[in-house]
Amino acid sequence: MNDKSDDFSTYCLHIQITKDITIEVGKLGQIKFPKGIYLYCGSAKRNFNKRIERHQSKIKKNHWHIDYLLSNKFVKIIEIDKFKQDDETECSLVDKFIRNDIAHSFYKGFGSSDCKNGCHSHLLKLL
Repeated sequence: MNDKSDDFSTYCLHIQITKDITIEVGKLGQIKFPKGIYLYCGSAKRNFNKRIERHQSKIKKNHWHIDYLLSNKFVKIIEIDKFKQDDETECSLVDKFIRNDIAHSFYKGFGSSDCKNGCHSHLLKLL
């Protein structure tokens, strides 16, 4: 697969949380995350590879909801799926995972506070 950042705009992070945790997530406040596997669907219209690198780094200023989660020592990215600009959007991925009974929406507004499609959340927990 060609890995030029211009080719991709949407991604899905497969995230493992190795123990139950409670963390402060910006304006969302305290959230309890049970141990398990989660999916986070996101996008980057510019600097795609830099966004992925940022997600993989533990040391960063927390800006997005996902930053708070990924900074925790009991949380790690175990896989990253990348999608071409016209193939998928973060919202279409969320919809597919829920519709196909792969995962359920985890926390209202997580990663979707600016979503124009009305997604409940862009963070899902595998069933």
